[in-house]
Amino acid sequence: MRLLIVEDERRLARSLAGGLTAEGFAVDVVHDGAEGLHMAVEHEYDLIVLDIMLPGMNGYRVCGALRAAGDETPVLMLTAKDGEYDEAEGLDTGADDYLTKPFSYVVLLARVRALLRRRTRGARVALRIGELTVDPAAQRVTVGEREAELTAKEFAVLEYLATRAGEVVSKAEILEHVWDFAYEGDVNIVEVYVSALRRKLGAGWITTVRGAGYRLQSEAAGGRRDGGRRDA
Repeated sequence: MRLLIVEDERRLARSLAGGLTAEGFAVDVVHDGAEGLHMAVEHEYDLIVLDIMLPGMNGYRVCGALRAAGDETPVLMLTAKDGEYDEAEGLDTGADDYLTKPFSYVVLLARVRALLRRRTRGARVALRIGELTVDPAAQRVTVGEREAELTAKEFAVLEYLATRAGEVVSKAEILEHVWDFAYEGDVNIVEVYVSALRRKLGAGWITTVRGAGYRLQSEAAGGRRDGGRRDA
């Protein structure tokens, strides 16, 4: 899942980004409101962590502009203020939750996960493709009765493929969703993670469609159908 942090305290922003990245999220960071609004409009995010006191355009205005445009991405607002009016104003502009500085990173992570669960409740709490089950809430993957032990990034790649099971997903799309906006490395890093997933899940789950990308499908569908092949 991909998150956007809009926070002008650069040390705090780096700390949050580092922690959330370690949890398997792809994280983009910007430091002023106008850029935050631009990023939120131009890219698809699963959640936005938004400071209120921002240069250029405050968090209230950013959130209000997103909601006015019909963007329902969950927003967790951060502020150094602690008055009831500030919380009410933040929620009135369309924020989904509110956290007052200073806060515990553990609490922020819990709030982020709760908002993501709330967003997906009733839609994809657990993703099932044949005997493969991908559970975002528990960060757990099972193949039949066997549990597959994945790293955070491997899970993120598999989860994205699972949300689009049966479709061909390009390397660029995987990079866009799983890696942060600033990633400038080799796009073939996707092949490394797909190869690792194939080893851990077993043959037949992820096929390569030459020149197009990858497809996650039921093992029963066969690993070589529709132009697919098993190698990365």
